[in-house]
Amino acid sequence: MILDREGMAIARLLSRGVAVAGVLYGASAWARTPDEIRVPGEIPGTVLHAEGVQIYECRPDAAHQLVWQAREPAATLMDGDNSVGRHYAALQWKAVDASTLTWEHRDGSSVKAKIVAQVAGRNSDDLPWLKFGVIAQSGDGLFYGVSHVQRINTRGGMAHGTCEQAWTYRSVPYSADYVFWRVE
Repeated sequence: MILDREGMAIARLLSRGVAVAGVLYGASAWARTPDEIRVPGEIPGTVLHAEGVQIYECRPDAAHQLVWQAREPAATLMDGDNSVGRHYAALQWKAVDASTLTWEHRDGSSVKAKIVAQVAGRNSDDLPWLKFGVIAQSGDGLFYGVSHVQRINTRGGMAHGTCEQAWTYRSVPYSADYVFWRVE
């Protein structure tokens, strides 16, 4: 059966809606999204799964002890089995800005956001669940109009153990679901 462009667009929207409903139903029924990271008054635009690593750098903390500190994520955004984008930390004057994260879609749209709330992951190996406030966006694709991003259903990503040499790196595999929210 051959579908025209309009038919294909409707099929993609229905497919995406089923995926969003499935992840959100699973997330709320299975994990109950904590109040601290909810996005009231907005609707989910899409949900993408991410597979990647959280990169840590061994740096001195406020007490001058060497500890693993989060530097940046490097992840592939997936829609089902298809790679559709990437997620990473923004660069500011040739340095990583760990406070500003970026999601890029292959359609040319992107969002940059900062963390506005967080709750602990399910266990000590899982990255925290986060709510991000979008500070910039570009393109008119899938991420157009996104106002918030949630990171939920995290698996892995936390660095454990000591670090003994300053300015060394460690990559820890993680996966998560990212929910991209829009104002109704």
